Amino acid sequence: MQTHTHPMAASSTTRVLSTADERRESLLDAAMPVFAERGYHAAPTLEIAKAAGISQAYVFRLFPTKAELFAAVCSRARERMIDTFRAAAKRARANDLAPLAEMGNAYGELLESDRDVLLIQLHSQVTSGAEPLVREAMQRTFRELYALVAAESGAGEEELRGWFAHGMLCNVMAAIGAEDLDETWARTLTGDVKGC
Repeated sequence: MQTHTHPMAASSTTRVLSTADERRESLLDAAMPVFAERGYHAAPTLEIAKAAGISQAYVFRLFPTKAELFAAVCSRARERMIDTFRAAAKRARANDLAPLAEMGNAYGELLESDRDVLLIQLHSQVTSGAEPLVREAMQRTFRELYALVAAESGAGEEELRGWFAHGMLCNVMAAIGAEDLDETWARTLTGDVKGC
């Protein structure tokens, strides 16, 4: 009596299936640079799916709408900023430095090293007017960043307002490449802060 085996059964390679959570993380990894480069409206979900190595249908299984996917990318950018600020505040405490200044310097370094975080912020601020999920993600971003920076620095409202306003100016100056210009307005607005 002959037994028949399925041709794949003899294969020495085993296909490892990833969980939905792993796929979700790899999708966010793939989506961030596409959204950063093109923005919410111009980023095709098909391109994001290809970059993630999954079908477009599976993208929408993980995130039922493009807005949900983009809001998740915004949350990922927020987490990178929070991690950056926490590490900077810890360094400041360990070295007896001013936490607010150290967090500001760390943010400038983040803008230089991870342009996607910068561009996601800018695109999400623009998209917030039309997409409630993105608006909620950005409100959460500012809520959490404010709470963290206020707690770590002990700064008052006026100082915090100025610090965040300076951060927004840094975003715009970095996005338009003002640091690379040898012009009075660019030197004045960027100052001597890394990333701004």
